Amino acid sequence: MTWATIEAPPGLAPPEPMTVRAQTIPARHFIPEHSHRWNQMVYAISGVLTVTVEGHSFVISPEQAVWLPTGLLHRVGSLLGAEFRSLWIADEAGRGLPETPTVFGVSTLLKTLIVEATTIEGEEDRDGYAGRVTTLILDQLRRAQPLPGALPWPRGGSPLTALCEALYADPADSRGPEAWGRELGMSERTLARRFEAELGMSLRSWRRRLRLFRAIELMGGGLDVTRTAMELGYGSTSAFVYAFRTEMGCSPQAHMRGHAADRFE
Repeated sequence: MTWATIEAPPGLAPPEPMTVRAQTIPARHFIPEHSHRWNQMVYAISGVLTVTVEGHSFVISPEQAVWLPTGLLHRVGSLLGAEFRSLWIADEAGRGLPETPTVFGVSTLLKTLIVEATTIEGEEDRDGYAGRVTTLILDQLRRAQPLPGALPWPRGGSPLTALCEALYADPADSRGPEAWGRELGMSERTLARRFEAELGMSLRSWRRRLRLFRAIELMGGGLDVTRTAMELGYGSTSAFVYAFRTEMGCSPQAHMRGHAADRFE
């Protein structure tokens, strides 16, 4: 299936010091490559975004956001659809924030502040409340912890896109490099070489990261650990728990309890 484009909003005015834009991205739609004369934070309140920047593509969930410094060419889309929020931040207000594209974790407080900033966007700030929300958001951005890496994704037009989209939709798909090579009309060796070149890791490593990414997404949507393990194609719940603990340093249950506790603190 092909992807369709969404035009960037016309008449963009510089943020003073921050502008929040809310947008829905339908499934398989993207905003073509562009840049801004200000910083941008890309975030999905719900759903998953695909972001392409500096020749690399990756996927971010509602637990993650990406910081894009002023002038950086980027493209944003969504495979399954997403509720998208953009924070445009003037250079002066963004002092102390990264000078390179950075993926970071989004705390419950930061998400709540983004939702509130969206609600009051465009209102007259008579009592300074909007300014205080902006200040808190900037403080949260400066305190946010960079993540070592999001889920890499092939660039548009790559034959690997069909493979990654199929595995994202069905992470239990157990086909290996040989079967996928036949599917894509290339040898197993060629597939492995292209995967390393385009995504920076082997198909096996990418599949492992995909399952972790999808596990957090599924459990965040209310699935229990056993059902999540089945959806991801693990042979048993214990195998899933072991893999999750190895990657995250805690069990799936502990991870979700931590997020639940965060919501009520």
